[in-house]
Formats: sequence, structure tokens, C-alpha cells
Amino acid sequence: MSIKLTVIGCAGSFPGPDSPASCYLLEAPFEGRTYRLLLDLGSGAFGPLQRHCDVSDIDAVALSHLHADHCFDMSAFYVVSKYNPDGPLDRIPVLAPEGADTFLASAYGIEEPCGMNEQFAFEPWLDGRQSVVGPFTVLAVRVDHPVPAYAIRISTPEGSLVYSGDTGPTEALADLAAGADLFLCEASFLEDAINPPNLHLTGAEAGDYATRGGVGRLLVTHIPAWTDRAMVEADVKSTWDGPYELVTAGSTYTVG
Repeated sequence: MSIKLTVIGCAGSFPGPDSPASCYLLEAPFEGRTYRLLLDLGSGAFGPLQRHCDVSDIDAVALSHLHADHCFDMSAFYVVSKYNPDGPLDRIPVLAPEGADTFLASAYGIEEPCGMNEQFAFEPWLDGRQSVVGPFTVLAVRVDHPVPAYAIRISTPEGSLVYSGDTGPTEALADLAAGADLFLCEASFLEDAINPPNLHLTGAEAGDYATRGGVGRLLVTHIPAWTDRAMVEADVKSTWDGPYELVTAGSTYTVG
């Protein structure tokens, strides 16, 4: 039961000229069909997502945290889900930080108490709790960011993928990444810059977690458009000598 990962968007902090903000499509066989889970749905991602699947075929969403570049295109998904000409789409689970229903309804401009709950069944993350979503076993752990944020481990019997979300350095991420086949890790900062604390990782920090965790492959993501990718790559190579890639929108990978 292999997992296919498609990078819909990977730009850090805001949509860039070559990529929307964070969004990753995971697909795996389940009960005779393909099950589709979205990791994040950030600014600008909903449009290109439609090149890769019909949005009515999305089975669930997992939101790492509630910053715009990771969740604001839930508004677009809500519009398509509720006002589809063929009738509202089926209600789907959305795993997200507590209060996501109210936050996203406010961002969209919904005033009625039900918020977006007509279309999305919001399920709050609990730090360290494991859930089953279709063919995937999902484990989320709290990481270090200005708002409640979670790194997420997605597993099937054949393999595992760990997604850092957004985080500053934290041993919680190091522990979660241990033994992962794919480690999709942010690297928003450069080693030679003066970086604010408790916010993001450098490429060297991502590489260090990959090395310590013995991951199979490191996929570096969330690089802002204003950051020199070659410098991020140099930072990664200073701490990691295994296979890696700085991801781009539209790239695909397989686990298992």
C-alpha cells in the first residue's frame, strides 16, 4: 500500500512566483479506490490542486496550524463544497488545531454559529494521540511556533512520511522523524542570518534532524521566495549526506 505524495505548493510564508503556499496531496489505495488526504491548504493552493484531482475526491484534510500560508484556501474549498452546482459535497473530516472551525469561519466571513461545520467535520489535534484516517495512521505532536502547531507522521504498513509543518528547533520533531522513509521538513531560515527564535528551521537544522533520525530521504520545503535556494542547499549538505531534494510545486514521490 504505497503512498504517493504530490507537492501542490511549497513556498514559505506566502505564495511565490513559482509555487503557491503549503499544500501536499497524499494518495493511497483504500477499499478498492484511491483515498486522498491533504496536508495543509495554504494561500493560492486550491487552484493548482485541481490539476491533480477533482476536489470532490478529497477525503480528508489535516492542517498543521492556522497561519494563512497553511490554511487560508480552506475558504475556497468551502465555497466549492457548499455551493457545487450538483449539490453540496459530502462532509469530510478536517484534523486541525482546536478552534479551527471558528477561526476559518471568521477568515471567510461566516457569521452564523455553525461556521464551516456543515461541510467539514473538525477534529482537534491532541498532542501525541494517534488517529486512523482511511488507510493512514496519523500521529501529531506539538512543535515550536507562535501559534499551536503540529508536526504530523503519516504511516501505512509499507512506509511512513513525516511532515514538520512550521517549527523552530524542537526535540519533539527529532523524535517524530526517527526512522521515517520520507522526511518533509521546512527550512525557511539561513544559518548565516540572525533569525528570530521559536519560528522556523534552517537547512542545517533540517539536515541534523534527518541524520539523527536515520530517515530514508529528506525533502526540504517551505523556502520563501526571497531566500537563496542554493544557500539553503549548502546548509542542508553541512549536516546531511543522504539523499535529499529541495522540492518544487508539482513534484511527486512514493513511499513504500
